[in-house]
Amino acid sequence: MMPADTGAAPHRLAAEAKKTRSPFRAAAVQMVSGPRVEENLKEAGQLVEQAAAGGAQLVALPENFALMPLRDQDRFGAAETPGDGPIQTFLSGLARRLGIWIAGGSVPLKASRPDKVYNSLLLYDDQGRTAARYDKIHLFGLTLGQERYDEAATIEPGTEVVAVDTPFGRVGLSICYDLRFPELYRAMGTVDLILAPSAFTATTGRAHWEVLVRARAIENLAYVVAPAQGGRHANGRETHGDSMIVDAWGTVLGRLPRGAGVVSAQLDPVYQARLRESLPALAHRAVHRC
Repeated sequence: MMPADTGAAPHRLAAEAKKTRSPFRAAAVQMVSGPRVEENLKEAGQLVEQAAAGGAQLVALPENFALMPLRDQDRFGAAETPGDGPIQTFLSGLARRLGIWIAGGSVPLKASRPDKVYNSLLLYDDQGRTAARYDKIHLFGLTLGQERYDEAATIEPGTEVVAVDTPFGRVGLSICYDLRFPELYRAMGTVDLILAPSAFTATTGRAHWEVLVRARAIENLAYVVAPAQGGRHANGRETHGDSMIVDAWGTVLGRLPRGAGVVSAQLDPVYQARLRESLPALAHRAVHRC
């Protein structure tokens, strides 16, 4: 796991935020994706357009937005070469046409082995250019009663922590199960916004989803935009939903419990900077060694 550049000191970032960045609207799209890529892209496009019409400048789609396969192996047929393929063309074109930033929650990309894919978050700028790519590092595995999940069987884990500078501040990229690993977010350095597109199961979501999303916001004094899958899918899987946007104090600004739709909120860098000045926890971090 490669550490991210920690960037400027928190107090300096707070001062810069006051000077250079204005409030902006972000949106999280919730879906109940199925096994047909074309149908999922059509619905995703409609929901992103709805978010943009509501003033969103940054829109995030959930994990597996383009494909919730009937079988895990179906990902191989949908896997795209980086920079080429219908899912990436869709995301790039939509971002350029609407003039907004779009986070493609996760896209299956070809990996180093033919029996694996990367589960990748692709961030596009308002010109349709790829601003960042993050390959999911932590792969979900669960054996609980009748539920069995093993992402490592078909997905190759990423190795690099990714945080990128944008007009909305420094943005850290993560996907779903990553939320359980706070050290990932510490390795990003100081970030202003965390993206966490997800497809939490109904079981784990009921128990842990809100707690984890709000905890990542609180400990990093960062906004979190967490779009999710939310409903029963054609493959029989039930996802938790509850897409939410959380501020740097851990307050839920908006949420969508279940079903397809959009939740949006205004994010205020000046408010965030004041919180970081009042509670400079990021500057108080100590290095601990065993």
